[in-house]
Amino acid sequence: MTFTVRPISPAEHLDHVRSQRSVSFLQTPAWAGVKTEWRSESLGWYAGDRLVGTGLVLHRPVPRLGRTLAYLPWGPDIDWAGGLTVWFPPLVSYLRSQGAFAIRIAPPVPTDTWTAAQVKDGIADPDVVRLTDLPGSISSVGAEVTRYLREAGWIPQNPEHGFGAGQPQFTYEIPLRHADGTARSEDDVLRGMNQLWRRNIKKAVKAGVEVTTSAGGEDLKAFHDLYVHTAERDRFTARPLAYFEKMFAALSAEEPGRIALYLARHHGDLVAATIYVRVGAHAWYVYGASSTDKRDVRGSNALQWAMIRDSLAAGCDVYDLRGITPTLAADDPHVGLIQFKVGTGGQAVRYVGEWDLLLRPVLYRAFDLYMRRRGR
Repeated sequence: MTFTVRPISPAEHLDHVRSQRSVSFLQTPAWAGVKTEWRSESLGWYAGDRLVGTGLVLHRPVPRLGRTLAYLPWGPDIDWAGGLTVWFPPLVSYLRSQGAFAIRIAPPVPTDTWTAAQVKDGIADPDVVRLTDLPGSISSVGAEVTRYLREAGWIPQNPEHGFGAGQPQFTYEIPLRHADGTARSEDDVLRGMNQLWRRNIKKAVKAGVEVTTSAGGEDLKAFHDLYVHTAERDRFTARPLAYFEKMFAALSAEEPGRIALYLARHHGDLVAATIYVRVGAHAWYVYGASSTDKRDVRGSNALQWAMIRDSLAAGCDVYDLRGITPTLAADDPHVGLIQFKVGTGGQAVRYVGEWDLLLRPVLYRAFDLYMRRRGR
């Protein structure tokens, strides 16, 4: 079988997304409305006249080079088990013809998974410093995708600590279905959590924490104020309010209920807030913020449980807490992140990660230098 790749309309792209069990929100046509500083296009793979795969491409222009980096975050949406020798050549050929000096992909394909119990044991073992020191469950599809990319000349872009300029290679996820495909119950998910998480959820209820949801609007400003406070406390760079306004506007317009704001208040005080996104059967915890005051009422735990329950009610396959670092060393400042998430049960997942294909190596090196100078 041979495929052709050509541009498709956002409407055609969205119809295909809706036909799938799950597609990353970063591969929906609406995401182009969030990343407005990039030129974007929707592409379709065709077998004859039949649309069989899609991809949102973000073209990042580089000053004075006249060409772009073509980026497909958490994509494309293709049959990754179907043999990449037929899927990739038409993509590369098309993007080369459009002036891309390089292509960057982030396949939504796991390579390894580790259970919560394995991660917990690894944290307790002084001889284990990284997730990859533990024996996990290996995905044959992930191994094959990795082998293909390496042999085809793609270059991995995955930093040692797990977080880079793009998408995290390691995530933490809670499966919401049993191995036989049947849905898990709320009680079953609760039993999978550790004792501290269950106690904190009960503590939030007893303390009178109230969780509400919102489509944005004025509540988004309240979220952003708390998010900036969190960024200052935890020493990360906060995104501007305008970014979140674009996100809510674009994703809400594409599909009602796709994005929601969850707010936890205690006696009228906003103590925690999160942003939740769902596409098909996949739900994500995307951003979070919490107050330094009143941490003992456990607003963050209450919000997570509310989002998990809503994901179960929507028939989701997975609740995705997104990125973690692969460190398990007790003295590493990042280990607290995985400790918080491992308490939910679930599993740590390593993905294939981001890979670059250099179409014009000289321009790629100029781009890399440009990005280093501006701190990516």
